[in-house]
Amino acid sequence: MLENIDWIPITKEELKKKGWDEVDVIIVSGDAYVDHPAFSNALIARLIESKSLRVAILPQPNWQDDLRDFKKLGKPRLFFGVSSGNMDSMVNHYTAAKRLRSNDAYTPGGQSGFRPDYASYVYTNILKTLYPDVPIVLGGIEASMRRFTHYDYWSDKLKPSILAESKADLLIYGMGEKPLLELIGRLKAGESFSNITDIKQTAYITNNKIVFAESDNNLVIPSHESCLKDKKVFAKMFRQIEEESNCQSDRVIIQKIGNANIVVNAPFHNITEKEIDTYYSLPYKRLPHPKYIKRGNIPAFEMIKNSINIHRGCFGGCSFCTISMHQGKQITNRSEQSILKEIEIVTKHINFKGYLSDIGGPSANMYGMGGIDKSKCKECKRSSCIFPGICKNLNIDHSKLINLYKKINSIKGIKKAFIGSGVRYDMLLSDDKEIIRKNQLDKYTELLILDHVSGRLKVAPEHTERHILDLIRKPDFEKFIEFKTIFDNINKKYNLRQEIVPYIVSSLPDCKLEDMKTCSKKLQRLRIYPEQVQDFTPTPMTLSSVLYYSNYNPYTEKTVFVEKNIVNKKKQKETLF
Repeated sequence: MLENIDWIPITKEELKKKGWDEVDVIIVSGDAYVDHPAFSNALIARLIESKSLRVAILPQPNWQDDLRDFKKLGKPRLFFGVSSGNMDSMVNHYTAAKRLRSNDAYTPGGQSGFRPDYASYVYTNILKTLYPDVPIVLGGIEASMRRFTHYDYWSDKLKPSILAESKADLLIYGMGEKPLLELIGRLKAGESFSNITDIKQTAYITNNKIVFAESDNNLVIPSHESCLKDKKVFAKMFRQIEEESNCQSDRVIIQKIGNANIVVNAPFHNITEKEIDTYYSLPYKRLPHPKYIKRGNIPAFEMIKNSINIHRGCFGGCSFCTISMHQGKQITNRSEQSILKEIEIVTKHINFKGYLSDIGGPSANMYGMGGIDKSKCKECKRSSCIFPGICKNLNIDHSKLINLYKKINSIKGIKKAFIGSGVRYDMLLSDDKEIIRKNQLDKYTELLILDHVSGRLKVAPEHTERHILDLIRKPDFEKFIEFKTIFDNINKKYNLRQEIVPYIVSSLPDCKLEDMKTCSKKLQRLRIYPEQVQDFTPTPMTLSSVLYYSNYNPYTEKTVFVEKNIVNKKKQKETLF
């Protein structure tokens, strides 16, 4: 029963109740503590706990006073784990216009101001000052996407690897459970932290007395200083990193910075179904810590508390998105048994009303899919498996999803299971009737629209103009029109009153004011009036951020226009209202 599950301690009093005078690991996070697998601090803490270690969480410590929060749990025996939280702290804090946001979805009451800018840097530097002898492991999206030289939109400059500025001892990038477990296992076996430099999916900094030569095992990319001198060098460096990631390389990537080297070990190439099931089966309370009751609801939890994540990874490869570089291009599926078991737990919550808000992941309809011949995937450098067209080696059979939806609908207590994640509609369309039949594309589309739309179906064409869509690796707008026609026809057939909600982004690379005006006119002709328009924000380690900074496309070697003037960016966004 959930009520018999202990909370991970976050206060000194809770440590005393457990009779602990010392913990093995302390997780420092920019997010509040919600004991749910969708919150990284809880998942990582529960995973460490499962290995018979004492773990505590220090959520949203105050960095502006006498630093008493950083001292209250004491010094961990093994290491501090540091993360900005589920989001990059700068994306969390600022709008695309660089204005400070008035709320924070990962804080009780949605209040802002409970984490610093560049949280991973700030936390790590404080801990190194207070506890210079305790190793620090960086993790999470902020650390992951800043592991190499990267463009930082908020300071408008290239910043070095977060390892160089934060003074952390080790960085775990991507979805970090597997490297973390290996690190813990080796520390428990008595290995010295300073000697552990060979774990996959980790990075560290070392002096440049060690010479790394280009080889079958090493990829030496341009130095940080070279990137500072030449924007094109930086852009070409990004292409090297992206292609290396796409083809599941086993090479170590090395980047020189000053008198040091950033060494990034190759990633683990996907976790198994059994492993990911284990992570979701850990004993979670599935609630925010009681400490927050008087401070109000945590918006991020309210949004996902009745949703189920069924897979990780995305092979869409959109150039503005961090998912493929963080979670990976390969899909990792949870088993049906694991998914259904979690749903049954959700149905037993006292406040559950019978409605699941989402059954999905990075994309709603990639579950059970991937390369047919896996050996070809290991050699393929394509950033996207579905752009500019669907790869012939990609399995897009939707039958597993159809069967999963049916089993979910049959669970006692489920009235409706909605699909809130974005649907890749380009995967549901084909001119070949045999492909449609074989992969059950029409069957899935009708089932989705008939039974799993909560009145509004979210899709993301992003824009209407071909030259912009090519840069962001999204399908032609005609595909959206084709899908909308199918959507409207199915609604008419079953007498449903539902609408399709397109997600549009302004100020994308190569987008001018005239392009937004054209976009607006095309949407109006379709009687679509967007309620949500996102102004493009260049986030670290994405192709779009590289285009924004350098005005250069490393894949085509052509100059790219990008609107950088804040006033003009605002004008682009306003054309759609």
